[in-house]
Amino acid sequence: MAEIERRTAAAPARIEPQAELENLPSLFSRLGDDVMALLDAKLNLLKVEVKEDATAYARGGAIIAAGSAVATVGLTLLLIAVALGVSTFFEGMNLSQPARYALGFVTTGAIFLIIGGVIVMVMKSKLAKQDIVPGRTVEELRKDKEWLKKEL
Repeated sequence: MAEIERRTAAAPARIEPQAELENLPSLFSRLGDDVMALLDAKLNLLKVEVKEDATAYARGGAIIAAGSAVATVGLTLLLIAVALGVSTFFEGMNLSQPARYALGFVTTGAIFLIIGGVIVMVMKSKLAKQDIVPGRTVEELRKDKEWLKKEL
């Protein structure tokens, strides 16, 4: 009778490791599914962030283009007036009226060319410093990396 009790007591001990081995593949399968779901969620977050940024840039770009068109017309008229005004500074010179106008336009054009070049260079350097990496996604991926290291 003691021998039967020993066999009965030993039998579940043999079944438990086999049950654990059967559960191990399912655990790895579930882990793989969870990792894939996690990566899918992170990719969706990245898509949302990129779409938000692209929409904001597109909307801003369209508004800037419309404003630039209106400003260009106004600036053109203003620059014609400035060039005609600058040409009056050359009245003391022995030049014909068309030559004074031409000199006024050239002087005004050169001044605004320099100002525009400075503005472009400043904005180019500011845009080069701007970070285009989606911050929330990178932070979430770092957290997930740490979590996976702890789990494995």
